[in-house]
Amino acid sequence: MKICHLTSVHPADDIRIFVKECRSLALAGHDVYLVAPNTENKIIDNVKVVGITSASGNRYKRMVDAAKSVYRAAIEIDAEVYHFHDPELMVIGLLLKRKGKKVIYDVHEDVPEQVLSKQWIPKPLRKNISVSVRRMEKFAAAKFDAVVTATPTITKRFKTYNANTVTVHNFPILQELIENSPKADRNRRKDNSFLYIGGITELRGIKEMVLAIEFLNGRGDEGELVLAGKFAPPALEQEMKQKDGWQHVDHKGWLGRSEVKDVLSQSTAGLVLIRPEPRYMVSYPIKLFEYMAAGIPSIASNFPLWEDFVIGNKCGLCVDPLDAEAIANAMKWLMDHPEEARQMGENGRKAVIEKYNWEKESQELVALYERLAGAGNRSLIWSESDEGMDFKSRSVKTVGNRNNQTL
Repeated sequence: MKICHLTSVHPADDIRIFVKECRSLALAGHDVYLVAPNTENKIIDNVKVVGITSASGNRYKRMVDAAKSVYRAAIEIDAEVYHFHDPELMVIGLLLKRKGKKVIYDVHEDVPEQVLSKQWIPKPLRKNISVSVRRMEKFAAAKFDAVVTATPTITKRFKTYNANTVTVHNFPILQELIENSPKADRNRRKDNSFLYIGGITELRGIKEMVLAIEFLNGRGDEGELVLAGKFAPPALEQEMKQKDGWQHVDHKGWLGRSEVKDVLSQSTAGLVLIRPEPRYMVSYPIKLFEYMAAGIPSIASNFPLWEDFVIGNKCGLCVDPLDAEAIANAMKWLMDHPEEARQMGENGRKAVIEKYNWEKESQELVALYERLAGAGNRSLIWSESDEGMDFKSRSVKTVGNRNNQTL
């Protein structure tokens, strides 16, 4: 089938959208396009990337303008199936349904819950916006041909809207982070390096991590906190640099996938210490599974679901993410018990090989498309006009088919 993935927010090299879903569908033999913001037109691994501009300084205007640009590009591509990844594109999905297209909504997070903690939304408005988003998702999801979600908890809600809802977990690609031998790079491991990968925010535990590394070194232990990611907001970085613990921090900034693999190979353990919020306590943190895939133990928040992954697979320790001293104690334990830490890492690697990998998840995604290929469109009654959304033609620039490239 001719398939077009749509995003107005995520980068063209997004791990879930491009690296996993688009490439898997192209590998399965489909003709795959990806419309994404602020990128050049190109072909990578048989996926045709079509760039749109999203540059307005005003957040709300940027959302509207980007959605219009995505729609214009989508219409020009004229695919059989459209698979969109952002809640602000729900209206675009409905317009495409009106034109007789098959449409899939990919729900990465529980958006109504997410709205409640969005700092850029005025607090008095958050509850009403959350309710409105939930109602819109209920209305729109019922019209779409399928819904793909990232976690079973989200699937449970969307199943009440659309029976054709499937879970496609965002698990790691086996061969991306797993070396051929469990013993590979073991000699490169440090005995005191604790790694965090991802967006660096207060909600994701940066303050507690910096304080924990301060406690650890204050006791006479030489520990290092390695950060791989960008601060948000930027002022938070300046705040952290004023802390005593910062002298024990190595902030590497944003890293590409090959650099991520390298820094993982040198780390004692990975940190995933998100503060307790309802939407995070039922999430499946991709970084946790990447640490497991890389063969290093994790220190994770003690949410019941996360304890099932970490304690259940004997691949790390769980602590109260708000307790910096407890985090420091976990770091100290792993430093003092290197053989146990090594075994935890190998347990995590084994669990990913057997259960938590993209190779298994991609089968569910490809099977969904196979079912859609043999099914008719869902009916859609929609009376609003989409006139005025004309577009200018564009050409797709081919820059080569670079097989086996990982963005």
